[in-house]
Amino acid sequence: MQFHDHDGSHYLTYPPRLDAGSGPVALTRALTERSAGAPLAIHVQLPFCRQACRFCSSQRVPSRDSRQAEPYLTRLDREMVLINRLLDDHPAVQHLHWGGGAPAFLSLDQMGDLFDRLDARFGLSGARERDFSIEIDPREADVFTLRHLQALGFNRLSLGVQELDLRVQKAINRIQPRVLTESLVDEAERLGFHSLNLDLIVGLPMQTPEGFGETLDQVIAMAPARITLQRYAHLPERYRPQREIHARDLPDAAAHLAILGEARDRLDDAGYVPIGLGQFARADDSLALALKEGRLARNLLGYTPYPPSDQIGLGVAAISRIGDTITRNAVSLTDYEAALDASRLPAAVGHRLDAPERLRRDAIEALACRHELDLTALSKAHGRDAAEAMTDALQRLTPLCQAGLLERHGECLRVTPDGVWSLAHLLDAFAPQASPMS
Repeated sequence: MQFHDHDGSHYLTYPPRLDAGSGPVALTRALTERSAGAPLAIHVQLPFCRQACRFCSSQRVPSRDSRQAEPYLTRLDREMVLINRLLDDHPAVQHLHWGGGAPAFLSLDQMGDLFDRLDARFGLSGARERDFSIEIDPREADVFTLRHLQALGFNRLSLGVQELDLRVQKAINRIQPRVLTESLVDEAERLGFHSLNLDLIVGLPMQTPEGFGETLDQVIAMAPARITLQRYAHLPERYRPQREIHARDLPDAAAHLAILGEARDRLDDAGYVPIGLGQFARADDSLALALKEGRLARNLLGYTPYPPSDQIGLGVAAISRIGDTITRNAVSLTDYEAALDASRLPAAVGHRLDAPERLRRDAIEALACRHELDLTALSKAHGRDAAEAMTDALQRLTPLCQAGLLERHGECLRVTPDGVWSLAHLLDAFAPQASPMS
């Protein structure tokens, strides 16, 4: 358990550091070089929320009035137009996600208008197999919100629970009675939303192993298909809301490990399958089935049972991945607006992976998604000796093998059950300098 200290979420955007000033050129080139007819996924960043939670590390725009989102929605449409001009024909979009702040901050009419604009610009699928997901703050939504979202076409929800311990909720300025979440879970089930996910955060101020254990018991009783354990990173020098959190109130290393131990025991007893990097799923969920069948994948949002596809991010700080190119929009709302007002793509930074980076990316994906790495198959796929090209990474894995997190059988590396809980540290070996994108 000594290796459990971060969640490895930055590996979703490997390599984690992008090149300043190269965003518009990189994104334009990637979009124009896309294969005609290739599938496309859309991710929309909606940064508005009514109240700043103290643990927040996202680009948020606190506001009390949904009318203040109108200029942002207008610019989102302008971004859609600019991107659509660069796209060839593509199938109807089957994968759509709204996230960022609290998308339910928007009024029902605004939600409907945004959905219609996305459909007009990109063509949204109405097929049963579509995967249209949205992040929901239970404090911002009610049963009427869920009914409206279902009518639009959304069929998957992720609810931000974070913690149910009142002491922790007060410390993070997020008072959220359990009944709010329970009512939405019940209504989502009644309406037929699938793969409902509940988000929790480990490492928050005032959090204890006993308190978090009780939170998990209550969450498990709601029987969500998926549970995500995110790790809180205390970076007050970077994120202003976190300056309201006192470092002395954070659980120390021993308490942190004890909290994770409680989580592991409870999730194992409840039959949740550890997918990796903080994601857990019931054995009958599509993520667990995809892992079992060796077809699990990841996109910029995390694990997915669907084949990976190009993804366009819309909105402030949104990330796009087109082929081997990754770009990120301006993280400042002012810079984002200025670019679009000048009819420029708001991508601020970007990077196109070279051959060595593609090799390591595929090694990371193999361990993250299949929990094993076949060096012979990787060598064949890339036309070079993978073991020789990654000698440094394999050497760094040696102590992890000795710790029982990984087994090596010739050219095949397999993650052990303990290793799944420490998966980020296995990935660290392949990208030792990795850190969240800046």
